[in-house]
Amino acid sequence: MSVAVTDKLEAPGAKEPSAGGMKTRRVLGDVVSHVFLAVMAVAWLVPVAWVLMESFNANTKPYTTTFFPTEYTIDNYVKLFTDTEVMNFGQMFMRTLFIAIVVCLISVFFVLSVSFCMSRLRFRFRKPFMNGALILGMFPGIMSVVAIYFILKAMGLTSSSSGTVAALIIVYAGGSGALFYVMKGFMDTIPFSLDEAAILDGCTRWQVFTRIILPITQPMIVYQAIVGFMVPWLDFVLAKAICRTQENYTVSLGLWQMLQKEYIGTWFARFAAGAVCVSVPIAILFVLMQRFYQSSMSGAVKG
Repeated sequence: MSVAVTDKLEAPGAKEPSAGGMKTRRVLGDVVSHVFLAVMAVAWLVPVAWVLMESFNANTKPYTTTFFPTEYTIDNYVKLFTDTEVMNFGQMFMRTLFIAIVVCLISVFFVLSVSFCMSRLRFRFRKPFMNGALILGMFPGIMSVVAIYFILKAMGLTSSSSGTVAALIIVYAGGSGALFYVMKGFMDTIPFSLDEAAILDGCTRWQVFTRIILPITQPMIVYQAIVGFMVPWLDFVLAKAICRTQENYTVSLGLWQMLQKEYIGTWFARFAAGAVCVSVPIAILFVLMQRFYQSSMSGAVKG
């Protein structure tokens, strides 16, 4: 049997790309990428810098002729928390901070509990429950605002300040357990052999959860804590529907009110100061959580 061997024939005039040409294209691609990233960074930083500088603007009226302020003062921050005749922003700030912290703790506990049950346990109606939670999660929460308001009103939680705080905590934390898919997906990557070995050593399900699962899932706990804090801290729609009077407002409603036509003339610079103050707890939370995230990623071993 004879085997015909054919060699590849190069096309006439075809040349391999030179090393110099490949280097030039690589450098050109890097330049274009860095220019694009620089433009995007400027587009992202300019509004942040403008709000920060506007918070120190001595001219409290908006729509000035210059983009950046020409005179600076710290009176906007001082009056923001001391001038309580029109609105008490300090009270709004502390009320929202309390709600966000409580909701953060409750949501982390709910999500961890539901995720552990869905990932590590097997029981009847497990899959129907997950499918139902997935389907309900496809609908935007704004669709239930009216129903939630009338339910809370029937319970008498929309008339007083303390009732409003309880209503917001119930609304924000009540549905957090249904948002378990991300945490469950992470727990599914943890080998079941760890659970079986711990149970053989005499551990209970609670000990498996607290001593094995929680240390490994610290990165996702950090993620859930940040999400659980930011939702009530930045939410406007549900807060606007539940809080009917200024005495019950959260910081998002307070900032919104500063831009109304009867306040914007004197509160515009204070609005910028309030926006800066609102970003401070989020920045602190990110810094604190990042440390735990890095330590957990360096120490966690799965497999």
